[in-house]
Amino acid sequence: MTADLKPAADMLAAIIRDVPDDRLTGPTPCEGTTVGELLDHIDSLCVAFAAAARKIPLEGGGRAPVPDASRLGADWRDRIPARLAELAGAWREPSAWTGTAEIGGRVLPAEVAGTSVLDEIIVHGWDLAVSTGAAYPADDPALAEAVHRACRWVGAVVAEHPQGSPGLFGPPVPVPGDAPPLDRLLGLTGRDPAWQPR
Repeated sequence: MTADLKPAADMLAAIIRDVPDDRLTGPTPCEGTTVGELLDHIDSLCVAFAAAARKIPLEGGGRAPVPDASRLGADWRDRIPARLAELAGAWREPSAWTGTAEIGGRVLPAEVAGTSVLDEIIVHGWDLAVSTGAAYPADDPALAEAVHRACRWVGAVVAEHPQGSPGLFGPPVPVPGDAPPLDRLLGLTGRDPAWQPR
């Protein structure tokens, strides 16, 4: 089953364009990761998952490099949003969701890879927003189906690995049962929806 990555990718791109320079060294909900390092991670995952959608093998199997803000360069506010648009376009092709996809040095069902990157885009969009003082439009109707799909997938992963999944997410953070869908997704990925930078 395919999914449209564009609404979440567009929202993340808008947040990236407005990241202030003075926040690049600030903390994020990803423990030990600065805003600049998170931006570099997003940049890398765009390249890897777009290649996975197109069934193009990357050197190293698409393994994510250790995030490093020094790789951002001067054009990151334009380059990363452009790569997000390319990523969303690659996963808009029905063929992206069929067969398998190689990502992170692993061969996965393509549907799992596509849902995984959808989750990454949504959650890292929130990560960047709360880290930089931006608003994340959690109640935007355009995001509703994407958040529900990501929540179902992450919930299935957590059911198999209730103490967290190294390389994916930390141990779940409890949230109220009647919490908004995005808060439930954040809790499942080991994030406190009330997190704020110190």
